[in-house]
Amino acid sequence: MRSVAHGFTLLVLAATAGAQVPPSPTEAAAYTGLFAAATRGDAAEVQRLAATGADVGARDGHGRTPQHVAAFAGRHEAMRALVRHGADANALENDRYDIVTIAAVADDVPTLVAALQSGCRSTNVTSRYDGTALIAAAHLGHDGVVRELIRAGAPLDHVNNLGWTALIESIVLGNGGPRHVATLRALVGAGANVNLADRSGTTPLALARARGYRDMVAILERAGAR
Repeated sequence: MRSVAHGFTLLVLAATAGAQVPPSPTEAAAYTGLFAAATRGDAAEVQRLAATGADVGARDGHGRTPQHVAAFAGRHEAMRALVRHGADANALENDRYDIVTIAAVADDVPTLVAALQSGCRSTNVTSRYDGTALIAAAHLGHDGVVRELIRAGAPLDHVNNLGWTALIESIVLGNGGPRHVATLRALVGAGANVNLADRSGTTPLALARARGYRDMVAILERAGAR
């Protein structure tokens, strides 16, 4: 049974690893107008083009807006300029990612903060897994991002379509190392439900014990996990 579960975990990891699609170098080189300005981080050009009628909600071949392109490139001033001219900070691209989740997966706290300040919500349901930025960050052990999203009011106990919360993903898709342990500690400290089981009825504590993640087991036990 454990080998079956491990195999499923590997399949999920393989699927999620390539889920986000940033612009390729070829795409970036071919961009014009607002997309090119966003890629370069040229906020003045973004402002000039938007003021003269350029569509801040335009989409490229992957459904990315200039705002998504700016977020992938970490171009904060361009992100802010786009929002000032009416860009939807909560827009989703073809794989259903918003700019907060893009920053969360990239482990890019400054871009995450810029996205939140631009009006992108930490509560958005994103990705093909009906998850959240917090779940994505917990899966990857991006503990600094997790703490920032907690401060921004991200839903602690959202369950994605795999039946997992951020806390569960920090265990089943983590490696039990320092950053995943710090992620779990942050979630527990913020009040995440330590007894919310997966769809098979297995609790976070049982999942951590099965993987031999002693530090995680200790955190969960101290928090009253069963």
